Amino acid sequence: MHLFRESPWYRQIAARMYTLWPLKALGTAAFMIVFFWAYFAVLRNPLSPVTVMPLTWLDTAIPVTSLAFPFYASLWVYVSLPVAFMKDIRAMLLFGAWTALMCLLCLGLFWLLPTGVPPSGIDWRLYPEMAVIKDVDTGGNACPSLHVASAVFAAVWLGRIFECVGAPRLVRWLSWLQCLAILWSTVATRQHVVLDVLAGTVVGVIFGLAGLYHALRTAPERRI
Repeated sequence: MHLFRESPWYRQIAARMYTLWPLKALGTAAFMIVFFWAYFAVLRNPLSPVTVMPLTWLDTAIPVTSLAFPFYASLWVYVSLPVAFMKDIRAMLLFGAWTALMCLLCLGLFWLLPTGVPPSGIDWRLYPEMAVIKDVDTGGNACPSLHVASAVFAAVWLGRIFECVGAPRLVRWLSWLQCLAILWSTVATRQHVVLDVLAGTVVGVIFGLAGLYHALRTAPERRI
């Protein structure tokens, strides 16, 4: 326990990453496998006809760019960081439970009230990096954007973790900038429209804060 409290913030993070790392790796991988199975099952079997989401002026103001793809793909690393930086099983289980609740809510909405993005009219062969996700994820399961909700959820928890280890404000701001870049990328890749992003942000904030409050309320010294 002395190691976590007295070391510089970066050493605390390193110690946290080493703690229970096989369990963290296996748990994160298992969660993602189950999630993707459920996500694509809902995507291919909606309960009713898909509603196309409307565009806003901001959608047309954000250009398509292949530079957005690395930020879009970085979500899967970003959402793994909170668990990687945790130091006890209780926090990990609560993070996983609240993530699962958020995913179940969104998947339920996708199944009951399916939505999709409007046709972009773009020849995706001109953007070979993004053609991969266009072939796999067909632009359904749109609103709320679970991609966005997951990024915001992770950012909320990372903010508290960085505060607990005494990380500089720059590190916390960089985390939020990465989150914002992921949000931007969902529109710049035309995987989502702005309304999807706004709805996903609301979901991520609500579940992120609720889960974090639950974890801190029961944690020793309100640390995770």
